[in-house]
Amino acid sequence: MKTIKGPALFIAQFADDNAPFNSLKSISEWASSIGYKAIQIPSWDSRFIDLQKAAEDLAYAEEIKSTVENAGLQISELSTHLQGQLVAVNPAYNELFDAFAPEELKGDLKGKSAWATQQLMYAAKASKNLGLTAHATFSGALMWHTVYPWPQRPAGLVEAGFEELAKRWLPILDEFDKNGVDLCYELHPGEDLHDGVTFEMFLEKVDHHPRANILYDPSHFLLQCLDYVEFIDFYHDRIKMFHVKDAEFNPTGKQGVYGGYQSWINRAGRFRSLGDGQVDFNAIFSKLSQYDFDGWAVLEWECAIKHPEAGAIEGAKFISEKIIRVTEKTFDDFASAGTDEALNKKILGI
Repeated sequence: MKTIKGPALFIAQFADDNAPFNSLKSISEWASSIGYKAIQIPSWDSRFIDLQKAAEDLAYAEEIKSTVENAGLQISELSTHLQGQLVAVNPAYNELFDAFAPEELKGDLKGKSAWATQQLMYAAKASKNLGLTAHATFSGALMWHTVYPWPQRPAGLVEAGFEELAKRWLPILDEFDKNGVDLCYELHPGEDLHDGVTFEMFLEKVDHHPRANILYDPSHFLLQCLDYVEFIDFYHDRIKMFHVKDAEFNPTGKQGVYGGYQSWINRAGRFRSLGDGQVDFNAIFSKLSQYDFDGWAVLEWECAIKHPEAGAIEGAKFISEKIIRVTEKTFDDFASAGTDEALNKKILGI
């Protein structure tokens, strides 16, 4: 067994124009000072990284790496969540996702998809240049507006949707394979890949591509009322990344999974700081350790109540205490009789 690495911090939610959250150097030093050992970098934020330059300039990639290491940290992974979203966008969401793309591509559905695809290609090379082996992203969504089938979905719609999604992602997956990096989809409501079944449908369409993997985040599964612990039993071979994020689901006689169009603070299901929600992290860390998860435990802070800095400080301690130092021994080794082939045969009566 392997001991999970961590704690690490996804810095996207902490980015700000004010110090220490406005540069890679200062946010790295802050993260290190509160107990983190690594950071996950959002590749769309130019305050922290120029993704294209990291893909094309080895010296620049080394500079990024050194900046983080000089603060006493490592880079756990890069993220292209926003760019990945744009690989596949249904026209109904065209304008809503304009903010994720360059200004000149506003309203240009095909242009945004082409730009996003190139961004993912850069991410594969940048990850390799930084010595990383896994990368975080979203799948995008062509079918999400039909997730609750009313009116009834036309026959063949889902199959066509997954075929198109696979068509867009296969060249990207091949590029990640070429660079020796696992592409990990965060299974998330709003994405066509949002649970185990949808991931399997996609996997079939990409011919079980070895680089098509999972960023495991139990918070999204709890809010879907999915068994997030058994999920690990099913998909542990494909889980290459781990977001440690808490959530709670408290349905009432007025509101359930869909939230009644309420703000996060007023929803039955909402994200919480670590330890303030309902996710059973003892079971999760045990299960991932059992299956030799060889990655980082990365805090993704999203809480409707607690201040982010408080969540980050508490989160580092929380993750450190949950990480299991795995054993190299069996508890009853003290009673071992050693190896004796003759004795074994005698016991068996042979």
